Amino acid sequence: MRFKFKIVLAAALATMLASHGGEVWAQSARLDVVKARGTLRCGVNPNFAGFALPDKAGQWHGFDVDMCRAVAAAVFGDAKKVQYVPLTAKDRFTALQAGDIDMLARNASWTLGRNTKLGVNFVGTNFYDGQAFMVRKDANIKSAKDLDGASICTISGTDTERNLADFFGSRKMKFSSVSYENADNVSDAYFNKRCDAFLNDRSQLAAVRSIAADPNSHMILPDVVSNEPLSISVRSGDDAWANVVRWSFFAMIWGEELNLTAKTIDATVASSQNPSVLRFAGKSEDMGAMLGLDRAWAVNIIKQVGNYAESYERNITPLGLDRGLNRLWRDGGLLIAPPIR
Repeated sequence: MRFKFKIVLAAALATMLASHGGEVWAQSARLDVVKARGTLRCGVNPNFAGFALPDKAGQWHGFDVDMCRAVAAAVFGDAKKVQYVPLTAKDRFTALQAGDIDMLARNASWTLGRNTKLGVNFVGTNFYDGQAFMVRKDANIKSAKDLDGASICTISGTDTERNLADFFGSRKMKFSSVSYENADNVSDAYFNKRCDAFLNDRSQLAAVRSIAADPNSHMILPDVVSNEPLSISVRSGDDAWANVVRWSFFAMIWGEELNLTAKTIDATVASSQNPSVLRFAGKSEDMGAMLGLDRAWAVNIIKQVGNYAESYERNITPLGLDRGLNRLWRDGGLLIAPPIR
């Protein structure tokens, strides 16, 4: 009986490991699943200028898109092998939990609740942000203190609603909320003057302002009402895959730290005597083997995607956002990556 029970149990476990589309989902083997499939499935925001946005030809561009491309470059040696999965704020973590995507690079804040209750493993903060209010300049609002009694546009089902209640409640100020699940609907409501102010991450507000009919007629108030470390994530339980995604991102930081750019990396590596550069490039040690990757994994990221600074300047600087906390530690920011050794 015990033998038969073990057979039945094994069969049941095998069934549980089957994921959508007939792929085998083993928590310890997501890297193998991705390699076998030949593409990386990456969850992104469907419409976020500077971070994730398809062009007229359907090609995706943006800072978060570059995070996906970096992992593809590390795994396949080809940054183009990505299937982008547009996800709403409501569906992003559900898709990750279900195994429908391999990683999430979609402006999601790293919080205790999400880390513990949702089975989400945040592998690295790629953008330090904070929530603020955007208002029309002609409203003559100079700070968040002037918003007592105002109507505020927000995205429902996100931490934004909690931040809104906390901010006004702690100051004994009154407000009314105008909420929508779809971020585009929230933007439309603000532009059509159905609310006095728009609360969201500063990066999102800058993106929304950039597509306004007259961007200069809107301003982001200086008050930052929350701490929002936007982080890349994978499903909990697969440490090996989490390491691949984590170190792909760290490689972009190290690329900037070592002054390795997409255009100069080959020449720099060829002439360098710097031990850190040689390890990074897989010349002195095979660091990729520790991750189950090719020894040129990090070089492929920089050559095909660029370092952190290149991605920031290409995608976010045009939005008018200074790097601020997203500078390297040596430049007064918070970005620092553990040593590749």
